[in-house]
Amino acid sequence: MAVGTKTLAPSELDTFEDQRLVEELRKAKEELFNLRFQSATGQLESHGRIRAVKRDIARLYTVIRERELGIRATPAAVEVPAKAKKTKAKKADAAEAVKEEAE
Repeated sequence: MAVGTKTLAPSELDTFEDQRLVEELRKAKEELFNLRFQSATGQLESHGRIRAVKRDIARLYTVIRERELGIRATPAAVEVPAKAKKTKAKKADAAEAVKEEAE
């Protein structure tokens, strides 16, 4: 996905996880910084690019905030199958279950 394009639609952002949204926001801010630097030194060729990147940043902030408020749903998390390792918490739960069955 290219930052600063019209292809960065809110419907496309719905499929991104929170960490990816934050990463895209970081990239967009970095690009905006570089564009402003180019503009200050007279090297910028496309001034419309600054506007597009600013809109993308606003779009990303909006999606992040809507998720915080519960207005926009987060994508379904893909669960990674865990190994059958017993942790202390699982062992304690298992011990309680055995205790309850005995009663």
